[in-house]
Amino acid sequence: MENAGVTRKLAVILAADVAGYSRLMAADEEGTLAALNARRQVIDELIAGHHGRIFTTAGDSVMAEFASAVEAVRCAAAIQQEIERRNADLPEPRRMHFRVGVNLGDVMVGGDNLFGDGVNVTARLESVAEPGGVCVSGAVYDQIRNKVDLSFDDLGERSLKNIDYPVRVFGLRRDRAAEPRPLPERPAAAAGRPSALPSIAVLPFANLGGDPDHDYFADGLTEDLITELSRFQELRVIARNSVMTYKGKPVRVQEVGRDLGVRYVLEGSVRKAGARVRITAQLIDAATGHHIWAERFDRDLADIFEVQDEVTSRIVATLAGRLAASERRRARSGQTENLEAYDCVLRGREHWDRFTPEDNREARRLYEKAIELDPDYARAYASLAWTYLVEHSERWVGAEDQPLERALDLARRGVMVNPASHSNHLALGQVCLSKGLHDEALEALETAITLNPNDADGYVFLAQALNRTGRPEEAISLVEKAQRLNPAAPPWYTWNLGIAYYLARRYDDAVTALRRGRPLGAMAYRWLAASYAQLGRDLEAKAAAEEYLKRTPDFSLARHLEMLHFQQAEDRDHYTEGLRKAGLPE
Repeated sequence: MENAGVTRKLAVILAADVAGYSRLMAADEEGTLAALNARRQVIDELIAGHHGRIFTTAGDSVMAEFASAVEAVRCAAAIQQEIERRNADLPEPRRMHFRVGVNLGDVMVGGDNLFGDGVNVTARLESVAEPGGVCVSGAVYDQIRNKVDLSFDDLGERSLKNIDYPVRVFGLRRDRAAEPRPLPERPAAAAGRPSALPSIAVLPFANLGGDPDHDYFADGLTEDLITELSRFQELRVIARNSVMTYKGKPVRVQEVGRDLGVRYVLEGSVRKAGARVRITAQLIDAATGHHIWAERFDRDLADIFEVQDEVTSRIVATLAGRLAASERRRARSGQTENLEAYDCVLRGREHWDRFTPEDNREARRLYEKAIELDPDYARAYASLAWTYLVEHSERWVGAEDQPLERALDLARRGVMVNPASHSNHLALGQVCLSKGLHDEALEALETAITLNPNDADGYVFLAQALNRTGRPEEAISLVEKAQRLNPAAPPWYTWNLGIAYYLARRYDDAVTALRRGRPLGAMAYRWLAASYAQLGRDLEAKAAAEEYLKRTPDFSLARHLEMLHFQQAEDRDHYTEGLRKAGLPE
């Protein structure tokens, strides 16, 4: 049967996110993040108080499931009233407004997550709500009519983006606020799990072995713990490059908690000596600095994978209340039990991060060796594919005549080896995008995010694909989500935000975003030149174009457009127009 193994049910879904989040972040990143965390705590508690269950959260957004449409709508109204109350004493530029949508529909159940049309419609309803407003579907309105002391306006049937049928939409009147329930001192847990999503930062594990050549091993263990933890819907996990800024620095856990907006911090150390390894790990409450648990693992190196499983399981079990054996197995899928292959991948990553042609070739050699040692090591295929993709995009001279074709073959093989590996889907999505295979790229990147919803890079990769397929407004929203997950986001996040603004013809916003991603790279200067040119700021456009040509002296517009594939001809023409106005050579 086609639907064998798929569980469906009828559910009421609530979706909420921040209107104008990128503007707030541009004005004050730290203040905005702190304000968002404070408001999210209130929202989480209201959802719990109305018997809801949060099933996903990313960036500035949250989605929750309710058994009752009445409770969901009362919760939505209470959220907006509480947010409005907190905004009252703030100047308008610092006020944070949310949009909320509520829908009743059929959904598919995947573990603790929900998918399908019922969820998608909810997200679209939320996007059409006004800042501070609530939109509900006709299906929800039919359930709550005469059951809540709230008034709604019939907004008629709406064509919602990517929804094949019109949806009847009702908007909550702003002059009739709900009386929110008092926030409980301890929110009731739903389905045996906390109502508010626990958040955690894994600090770089210290290398205590005395040999700096073993740093790669401590960094690799840190990255693996981040990756494995981030697969779980029960947790919000800060991205790798945000926590790596603390490497080698004395830090106070309370400061880390404030800087990254997390409740918990995991720190530890690695001492590698011969065939033995000692790993210590401490889970700490970021607010108080108190240790929740601490353990030491003295093992043979061959047991490193078992130690990773133990540490991951303890964290998730402690913070989220439970960790099914099936989820533990899924988290480890795509990994290897071959220590030498694992070591090759860690060493390869260290070289690849240096981003030079020579190091790229050395990383490739190590990844190829890892595959020889373990032909089913999915992570090695993804890593090897990236070396060819970078060689193509940077136009580095290599032994391969067609590096992009080689990258595509490796990424597809990796997905075949292990379809549950999000890193292989990310690699496949990026390679397909570089080849102009837009639909396959979108499918691969959306799958990667489903498999690992805490991977901030994945949202930006998907935003890149949306930019190339004529959907820049959606790309803007995704980059904002990524910035929430990765507070110390790398510059290329904001460059892609700037690209989305340019394609949306919001040139002032594009300039602001592109210039914020420092240090500026060649790509940023290229899009800056186009943005300034579209604004008629010719001197600044010329200066940005000259800076770009210093970094890319062999640039020609014709050759560049051969490598940059837009699905919509008007987007390609719009981009080309900006570059020509800026004076870049044909």
